Amino acid sequence: MSSLLLGMRKVFLDMFLVLQLLLQLLRGAAADRVPAVIVFGDSTADTGNNNFIQTLLRGNYTPYGRDFAGGVATGRFSNGRLAADFVSQGLGLSPAVPAYLDPGHGIHQLASGVSFASAGSGFDDITAQIFSAVTLTQQIEHFKEYKEKLRRELGGAAADHIVARSLYLFSVGASDFLGNYLLFPVRRGRFTLLEYEAYLVGAAEAAVRAVYALGARRVRLPGLPPLGCLPLQRTVNLARPGDCNRWHNMVARRFNRGLRAMASRLSRDLPGAQVVYVDVYRLLADMITRPWAYGFENAVRGCCGTGYFETGVLCSLDNALTCEDADKYVFFDAVHPSQRAYKIIADAIVHAASHRPV
Repeated sequence: MSSLLLGMRKVFLDMFLVLQLLLQLLRGAAADRVPAVIVFGDSTADTGNNNFIQTLLRGNYTPYGRDFAGGVATGRFSNGRLAADFVSQGLGLSPAVPAYLDPGHGIHQLASGVSFASAGSGFDDITAQIFSAVTLTQQIEHFKEYKEKLRRELGGAAADHIVARSLYLFSVGASDFLGNYLLFPVRRGRFTLLEYEAYLVGAAEAAVRAVYALGARRVRLPGLPPLGCLPLQRTVNLARPGDCNRWHNMVARRFNRGLRAMASRLSRDLPGAQVVYVDVYRLLADMITRPWAYGFENAVRGCCGTGYFETGVLCSLDNALTCEDADKYVFFDAVHPSQRAYKIIADAIVHAASHRPV
């Protein structure tokens, strides 16, 4: 009998230890769960903020949004959702990240994800001013307001948890080059190209440090895409019409090296920070070089209009020419990826989010 009791005691002890281990694992999973995706950036991340400011850079008309739920043009520069939306869904949150400036979204909805991004914005605040967009500095001010709203509505503990555990995504930088330095002479009069690249890396670092000071810890920095291979840049490549602009691609790669080094340095220097660079350049370049490997048929033109130069309001002028199936195209307009391409980019960001940097 005593041996039986000892055996039963051992079984119960083993079960107790297993249950303890399971509880620890569950607590760890709950503690590691991302409660919200918080987004800063430009037209690649603007989920509708520009609909509520005075600017010409809006995507709230057809054919934008034709593959979004209900076929609604929300202000996203895509036929459907953006990378930030898919990142949110991939982390078990909402399939669409709401825009902060949309008065239809209350703080309880924004508590699980919010985009402060504004089409035309950049790391350089002058870029946003050129296009009457919300500057990155102002986006961070909006984040401060958001924090206070969380505290008022949900309480300090809940607000602190959301801010500390959320994933912060910066999708920005292309407009600084294509819409500012390489197009307008404003910054060329003050900086050489190398100096401007260094200035932007410094501005990116200042932005990350600013949100870190406000409580952010998990930050993802997608690099620039191959700028010279955007359909618009192929069209205006006078030296080799139709080909990628190699110089613009070189600029993007060089800037990305600075961004990557900065992210690694901040992860070391800022206690508790996880600042991770995401190599969007290599991924999108591979989609463009080998579109068939990803299920695409066209990586040279956009789906909208002729696909060579249309973006923004120009897309709405050529609805009759717009392609039937945007899923076959890497780009939806002459600058922005299609929904399917954004999904592939988002998968890379989620993968980076699920791995703690060494």
